[in-house]
Amino acid sequence: MPSDGLTAFLDRAARTLGPGPLCLVMAEDGAEIASTVRHALRAGFRRVILLSPPGLPLPADLDAPGVAARLDRVPFDVHAENAMPRAVNALIDAAPGRWIHWCWNAEYLFHPFCETRRVGEMLAFHAEERREAMLTYVVDLYADDLAAHPDAVSLDRAHLDRTGYYALARIDPATGHPRERQLDFFGGLRWRFEEHVAPARRRIDRIGLFRARPGVRLRPDLTLSDEEMNTYACPWHHNLTAAVCSFRTAKALRTNPGSRYAIDTFRWRNSVPFRWRSQQLMDLGLMEPGQWF
Repeated sequence: MPSDGLTAFLDRAARTLGPGPLCLVMAEDGAEIASTVRHALRAGFRRVILLSPPGLPLPADLDAPGVAARLDRVPFDVHAENAMPRAVNALIDAAPGRWIHWCWNAEYLFHPFCETRRVGEMLAFHAEERREAMLTYVVDLYADDLAAHPDAVSLDRAHLDRTGYYALARIDPATGHPRERQLDFFGGLRWRFEEHVAPARRRIDRIGLFRARPGVRLRPDLTLSDEEMNTYACPWHHNLTAAVCSFRTAKALRTNPGSRYAIDTFRWRNSVPFRWRSQQLMDLGLMEPGQWF
């Protein structure tokens, strides 16, 4: 069962969350909590549920009127085993039928043309295509100068890899055959520094947006228990995909002593500045607009 305050919060809030998509943010540390929350609110999420350890100081600007009214702060043991699946599954049970986006702090959701189209519009279109989930690629972000930014986090100096992404067939362990319209995606820092990343954590695909339904579960490998919801497209044509631009891997590589002293820069010949625009991600093949206009 979820620990700390999440169960109590959901018992109180299940009837008052209101319509519209929800965003669940899990704050593992103090990095860019406010910018993560503000990005989600600007994207059009009606409510943001922020899970954080009780002792973690939260930025004062979260109390701003335009933020506080749509933000719920909930104490939670974010470092417990499978903390994210446990939290997401509790929210599924409390908010059936609602679209849910889940992420950690210093992660930012982008969808095609998000500068002019809000997330609710995009999800309504996606639902009309009879889709209940959306594949999101996790695109690693990192500061270009680790001496100036030791935790590898800098919004102004964020870089990403423009190449080095690939996919492999996802094998069904029960049959030994590839699963239909499912792939395991790799690339970014987890590929370039794979010797520091456990094999089970090297994938960069995530079903980061889905419609809650009774019985559906987010599994420890961050796939959903309904295999159709893990597909990247329907059988008939390409569907929308999105991207989660994330400093999380860079932070982890800078926190772990085994990798911190082995890596003096994340930059390489294929690093490019991140422009914080959806068009850049589409140009790099990291998002699929499908039939979306």
